[in-house]
Amino acid sequence: MPMQATTTTPLFAAALKPDRSPRLMGGWVAFALAGIATAPLAILVAEVLVPAAAAFAIGGASLTALSVRASRQRRVAQQVTLWADQLEVVTIDAQGARLLRRFDPKTVRLVLDRDDNEKAVRMRLRSGKDEFELGAFLKPEDRSSLAKAFGTALRRARQAS
Repeated sequence: MPMQATTTTPLFAAALKPDRSPRLMGGWVAFALAGIATAPLAILVAEVLVPAAAAFAIGGASLTALSVRASRQRRVAQQVTLWADQLEVVTIDAQGARLLRRFDPKTVRLVLDRDDNEKAVRMRLRSGKDEFELGAFLKPEDRSSLAKAFGTALRRARQAS
C-alpha cells in the first residue's frame, strides 16, 4: 500500500533574524580613509607619529571588538511557527544552541510594550506566569509589523479550535 503524504501548512511562520545592515563596515572604511589621510602628516612630523599610532591602535581594537560582537549577534535567530493546535518557537543563541518552546494557542497571550509613537518596543508571549520574549533583536518597525501579523494569526488559531 503506498504511503499517503499529509501536508498541512502552518497558520503563521516567520524566521526572525537581526538587522544585517552594513553599518559596521562603514566604520572600517572610515578607519582606512583616516589612516590614508593622516599617514603623510604622521610620517613628515615625527612628534605626531607615536600619538597617531596609539590612536589608530585603540580605534582598530575597538572596531575589532565591535565586529566580533556583531558577528556573534548575527547568529541569533528565532523561528516562529503557529499551527492550529500549537505554537512552536525555536531560538538559536549566539553560541548556536537551539531551544524549542511550545505553547498552546488557546492559553498564550501576546503582550506588547509600546513607546510614545505606538511602536512595539517589546513583544512577549505570556502563558500563565511564564513569559517568553519574541524578536528582542528586531528594530521597532519590524517588531510592530510582526506583532500585527502574528496577533491576527493567533486570533485565527484560537477561533479554529
